[in-house]
Amino acid sequence: MEVQKTRNKVSSSEYLAFLSQKYSVDVDSFFAALVSAGTENRKSTCGSLAIECRGKRKDSIVVLITQNGNVVAQFPVIEDFFLGKSNPIKDAPKTGLLLGRCLMKKAMHPSSFQIKDLRVGMSRVNLKVGVLEVAKPRSVITRFGNCASVANALVSDGTGTIRLCLWNEQIDSVDAGDRVEIENARISAFKGEKQLRIGKNGTIRVAHALVST
Repeated sequence: MEVQKTRNKVSSSEYLAFLSQKYSVDVDSFFAALVSAGTENRKSTCGSLAIECRGKRKDSIVVLITQNGNVVAQFPVIEDFFLGKSNPIKDAPKTGLLLGRCLMKKAMHPSSFQIKDLRVGMSRVNLKVGVLEVAKPRSVITRFGNCASVANALVSDGTGTIRLCLWNEQIDSVDAGDRVEIENARISAFKGEKQLRIGKNGTIRVAHALVST
C-alpha cells in the first residue's frame, strides 16, 4: 500500500507511528480511530488523542489530531490508507522514531503561519500582520501579585483577524496602521476566542510604521 509522503519526506504511516509512540497509544486502536474518523467523517478518540476529518483535498483526507483541545498535528492522508485491511502503522515504528528526532530538531525553530491556519495550542509561531486597532490599556493584577498594563490589538494578514495581547512596554511599541513581525508567539483562548500571545521568549517588531501627514 502506498501512502502519501509528508513534507519531512516520510510517509503518513511513519509519522503516525511516531505520534503513537510519543503519546503512548496502541497502534491498532490508533489505526481504528483514524479509519473511523476518515471513512465515517466523524470525530473519534484514542487514549488522550481526538481525531477528526477536516475535509478532502484531491485524493486525500485532511486529518486533525488534538489532545485536550490543543493541536497535535494536521496533515493530509491519502484515502487508500483508510481502506487497507492491515495496519500500516505497525510496519513503520523504527522510521517513526527517526522522524521523531527530526521533528524535535525542527521544533526548536519557530514556523511561519497565516492567521487562517492558527489553532489553540500552537506555539513557536511567526506572523507578519497589520495592526487594525489598539484598545485602551487597562491595569490588572497578575497571578504573581504584580500590577501590569494590558491591551488587546486587532491584527490581520488578509486571511483573517486575531486578537493580540500586549503587555506593558509592548503596548506603546505599536499603533494602528503599523505592519509588525511577530516571532515565537503562541495561540491561546480567552472567553472562547483565539488570542495571540507573545510571552517572555517572543518578540514583536514594527516593520513599517504609519506615516502621519
